[in-house]
Amino acid sequence: MEFERDKSFFTGRLKSMGFALKGAIKLATTEHSVMVQSSIAVLLVFAGFYFEISREEWMFQTLAIGLVLSVEGLNTAVEKVADFIHPEFHEKIGFIKDIAAGAVFFAAMTAIVIGCIIYIPKF
Repeated sequence: MEFERDKSFFTGRLKSMGFALKGAIKLATTEHSVMVQSSIAVLLVFAGFYFEISREEWMFQTLAIGLVLSVEGLNTAVEKVADFIHPEFHEKIGFIKDIAAGAVFFAAMTAIVIGCIIYIPKF
């Protein structure tokens, strides 16, 4: 089965953005970890306005939030593919899923360090 290519650059990009938005909505509305992380992100945005963080601090905070949510999305995709391929427990699938979760851990720890650097001096 061959996919039909969209011959127009503009409409092709619009379709791609539509698929990406659909995926982001699915991720944010079905995955509890993303719901929690998104809630924390909203709190941090409010904290940023409350503490009047600098432009540079906004950039780092935004980057950290995007990093965590992006890596969590990739982790979720890896888990869904692994569960589709091998629904029952398998040691190698578990190993792969643990590695993907480890990537989220690194992103989250980085975000926590950035948050501490930004907000601890404000207290």
